[in-house]
Amino acid sequence: MSLPVVAVVGRPNVGKSTFFNRLSGERIAIIEDEPGITRDRIYSKSDWNGRTFHLIDTGGLEFGSNDQIQSMIRVQAELAIDEADIIIFVVDGQEGITSTDQEIAHFLHRSKKPILVAVNKIDDVKHMDHVYDFYQLGFEHVFAISSIHGTGTGDLLDELIKFFPEEDSDFDQEDVIRVSLIGRPNVGKSSIVNAILGEERVIVSDVAGTTRDAVDTSFEHQGQSYVLVDTAGLRKRGKVYESIEKYSVIRALKAIDHSDVCSIVIDAERGIVEQDKRIAGLAHEAGCASIFIVNKWDAVEKDEKTMNQFRQQIQEQFQFMSYAPVLFVSAKTKKRLHLILPTVKEVAEHHAMRVSTSVLNQVIQEAVIHTPPPSDKGQRLRIQYATQVSVKPPTILIFVNDPELAHFSYIRYLENQLRQAFQFLGTPIRIRLRKRRRS
Repeated sequence: MSLPVVAVVGRPNVGKSTFFNRLSGERIAIIEDEPGITRDRIYSKSDWNGRTFHLIDTGGLEFGSNDQIQSMIRVQAELAIDEADIIIFVVDGQEGITSTDQEIAHFLHRSKKPILVAVNKIDDVKHMDHVYDFYQLGFEHVFAISSIHGTGTGDLLDELIKFFPEEDSDFDQEDVIRVSLIGRPNVGKSSIVNAILGEERVIVSDVAGTTRDAVDTSFEHQGQSYVLVDTAGLRKRGKVYESIEKYSVIRALKAIDHSDVCSIVIDAERGIVEQDKRIAGLAHEAGCASIFIVNKWDAVEKDEKTMNQFRQQIQEQFQFMSYAPVLFVSAKTKKRLHLILPTVKEVAEHHAMRVSTSVLNQVIQEAVIHTPPPSDKGQRLRIQYATQVSVKPPTILIFVNDPELAHFSYIRYLENQLRQAFQFLGTPIRIRLRKRRRS
């Protein structure tokens, strides 16, 4: 099911990023962005008591300024708040309530979202009296925390997960392929969706989606059942929302949570941009099966070499996803659109493919014989046996004498050998190493 989205907001210098890093479990650098947006939103996953959620850090909000950068920060924060399920409002417990805090509180009340107030910098009991002042902001859930020391964050997280929807144990259906089209705004995702659903032999029916406000589309094509995951359900419409491409990251995160297969749509006219790589990386890191769809191919001036040249660019720019097939289509002219669903079906099958332990070990042993692991200071990695422990994505557990002796290049070599043997088209492979205990 879709993971809940939690946005962290507040004015500058109240400790939002320190709080964000603590919940993320790692120190994530703040990114200096291009002019017009002071700081990119930062995305991470976090979990508490077995519940995983997306976490979004936003730029510091300031009101009453006509500065263009501050205006863009407000827009970025508004986008995050609009797409979030729950909001954590961070304030400075040592400084007390400011006029900016009050303006942000008024802004958040209009969102009608669950709000948790994190009164930060309560590093000493002498500051505890300040906490009660923040109830004046009109929110029920107020928590004293110290982002630096971690005190109080557990109580806040306990309350946070109470707002999460119940987990749906019946979400997975073996015979249904859940597919989404993800990508930047205006690359033609909606046009492709409409074209797919308008195909002959496709039976369309609307079914309630698992998100609070989305409706996914269930249909059949050539005997296979699909669910088209809603990625276009904006709660607000407007050119501002569509023009800020970073907004597509939140939508991609939600779509990936739902999907077996992600179709990453690229604009052939504009070419590959950094945002395409970011969105594709989210699908890869999540272990989702993927295909690339290069749309608007009809608008490109081309000769017999153009398609291969563009395919080469994709291979160079997305080296980490060399397993993903590439389709060149036109939603406008309908050219090659008929290839999308068969390709989705094929990569979904590979994503769920299970290899027998005996065959898997035969391939691994032959790979080791052909190219033995390199030695490291006189020690050599010894591979004992392998087994596939899960699918979606295929995950291979290899028992070895010492995982520390495994160089990433040799693991990549083993992955390449597995792909030669079993293809694993369109799906990442996870290879895990474990030291075998002696009996």
